[in-house]
Amino acid sequence: MIHLSERLKRVADNVWSNGVAADVGCDHGFTSIYLVQENKAAAAIAMDINEGPLQRAEEHILQYGMSDRISLRLSDGLEKLIPGEADTILISGMGGALISRILKEGKEAAVSAKELVLSPQSEVFLVRKCIHELGFQIASEEMLIDQGKYYVIIRAVPGTETYIEEIDYLYGRKLMDRQDETFFRYMQAEEARVNKVLLGFPCQKISVNSEQRKQQLQREKAQIQKVLNRMESGRSF
Repeated sequence: MIHLSERLKRVADNVWSNGVAADVGCDHGFTSIYLVQENKAAAAIAMDINEGPLQRAEEHILQYGMSDRISLRLSDGLEKLIPGEADTILISGMGGALISRILKEGKEAAVSAKELVLSPQSEVFLVRKCIHELGFQIASEEMLIDQGKYYVIIRAVPGTETYIEEIDYLYGRKLMDRQDETFFRYMQAEEARVNKVLLGFPCQKISVNSEQRKQQLQREKAQIQKVLNRMESGRSF
């Protein structure tokens, strides 16, 4: 059996379609192999923009005897994915801006999927907004720590959904609603970080740029406290 990192395993375990999974940015191909091995996907399409990762993925797919169920495809995002070809579109290990671009540029293929499983490494709010713009709703969201870094995993399915409050896009409404313990600790750490930076500002008059930065941090602090207050009101951990 193949061994995945905790992060990649948690990402793969969010695949529920049991159909064809398009693994975008497949790197070494291990996630595709795991999905097929564990019967989370009947087949997989391992996709990458670079030939190097695809060559490594091919070696591993042959090693695990999966060449009849996992195909390889050189593709810039979803460019080479035929609409309706994949039940699941899985993208992880990229920034939120890039994931959003891939989904929007490959909209026809994206909206034909039964689910999106996404794990952005940054700018998660852009991905949440993109999901809603594409006509999907966020079914679940979780946060984990892997090698000292926080990661978010989002599973989205077709449906109409919009968040009214900006903090729901910024921090994740589902993470708040499910009282995610790791997320709660993350928000506490964010509050401590912002407070530490604010304490570093001098009391006397500061430059215009510094004042703008201070005001930005104060707004961020208020948003963080709102999230923490919402979670603490229903906290059960």
